[in-house]
Amino acid sequence: MSEIKTIGVAGCGTMGAGIAIVAARAGFRTVVYDTRQDALDRSHKQTRDFFAKSVKRGKLTQEQATASTNNLVTTTNIADMGQCDLVIDAVFEDLRVKHELFGKLNAVCPQDTIFASNTSTLSITEIAAGSGRDDRFVGMHFCLPAQLMKLVEMSPGLNTSEASFAKAWATCEAMGQRPVKTKDNPGFILNYFLIPYNNDAIRLVEAGVAEPADIDRAIKEGLGYPMGPLELLDMIGLDTQLLLCEALYGITHEPRAACPPLVKRMIAAGHLGRKSGRGFFTYEGNAMYGS
Repeated sequence: MSEIKTIGVAGCGTMGAGIAIVAARAGFRTVVYDTRQDALDRSHKQTRDFFAKSVKRGKLTQEQATASTNNLVTTTNIADMGQCDLVIDAVFEDLRVKHELFGKLNAVCPQDTIFASNTSTLSITEIAAGSGRDDRFVGMHFCLPAQLMKLVEMSPGLNTSEASFAKAWATCEAMGQRPVKTKDNPGFILNYFLIPYNNDAIRLVEAGVAEPADIDRAIKEGLGYPMGPLELLDMIGLDTQLLLCEALYGITHEPRAACPPLVKRMIAAGHLGRKSGRGFFTYEGNAMYGS
C-alpha cells in the first residue's frame, strides 16, 4: 500500500498532463504546477474532455470521471507544491532547468517529500545532485501517452535510499502502472533504442526514400507496431525530440542519436507535431491523444 496521498506534477505539457490524469484517475489528490496559466487552462480542458470520452467509451463511470476531475488542482504558485508527498517533474530535458525547479521545490516541500523526474535521457544522479535531497530522489519515466501506456521505468540514483525507492515503486503500482527497474544509464531502456530508431525514420524522409505515411504503414504492417515512428514523433513533439537527441548524443556520442537537420528546419517553420497542428502529418483541433 502506498503511503503517498498527494502527488504533484511540475509542468503541464503533453507528458505532465498525462501523468496528472494517471494520478487523479487512481484516486490521488493531484496538484499540477506550471508558470503559465494559459497552459494550465488548456491542459485542464483537455483532461476534462479525456475523462468525458472515457465515460462514452465505457472506460469510466460518470461518477469515477467526476471524482477524477475533482482530484485535480492547478496552480501557478510553486508554494502550493508544499502539500505534496511526491512531486514528479515533467519539464524540459535540460539539466539547468531541472536543477532550478528542484531547488525551488526543495525550499517549499517538507523534508519527507520524495522528488521524482520523468526524464528519459538525463542522469537521475546528476538531476538529484541539484535537488537538495538526493537520497529522496528517483527516476520515474512514464511512456507517452502516459494516460494510456502502463509502463514506467523506475531508476534509483547513486544516493537514492532503498526506502525512498520502495515508496515510489509502491506509489507507481497504486497508480495502476507497471514499473520496471533500470540502472541510471543514458536513455534507460526505451530511449536507448527509441531515439536512434526515430532518427532513422526521419532520415528516410530526409533522403526521400518514402513519404511519412508509407514509412509508418510499413512499420505497423511489417513489424506489428501499433504506431509508426513519424506519428509517434508528432505526438512527442519535434522540439522535444531535439532536446532528447541533444541530451543522449551529448552523453553517448552515438551517431544515430545525433538530431537530423530536418528536425531543426521543421521547428523553425513551426511544424512541431500535434501540438502545433502540423508535423509530419496535419492535425485539426487540440484534443489530447486518446481522448
